[in-house]
Amino acid sequence: MQVAGHRLQAADYRMQSYRDLEIYRTAHRLAVEIHKLTLELPKFEIYEEGSQIRRSSKAISANIVEGFGRKKHKQDYVRFLIYAHSSCDETMEHLDYLFETKSLKNLKLYKQLMDNLVTLSKKINRFIQVVSS
Repeated sequence: MQVAGHRLQAADYRMQSYRDLEIYRTAHRLAVEIHKLTLELPKFEIYEEGSQIRRSSKAISANIVEGFGRKKHKQDYVRFLIYAHSSCDETMEHLDYLFETKSLKNLKLYKQLMDNLVTLSKKINRFIQVVSS
């Protein structure tokens, strides 16, 4: 199976640290970008949709980390990867809300974040398949 330009082997999910995982690094970077974005939202959105998207985006990497900590128990690892995948989908939904309500007006930033989230979602899904096999 190909992920990020290389073939994943079963040993790839047995890395030394969650920080070695590309999906973790990408999720963490996106959560930081989204957090910064929400600080520029209109005041009424900072505590509404802004708070929701901050939590869901941070949950992606947090679930990858928690799953990695349980990697000796394959079912737990997969369950937390599924939670990470679901949080990624939730983050895309919140990003859509912000853009469609014009709270986020920057089309270029919206597209960039959405493209990155879609790519991350696909990579998490592929990683789940590798870990599950």
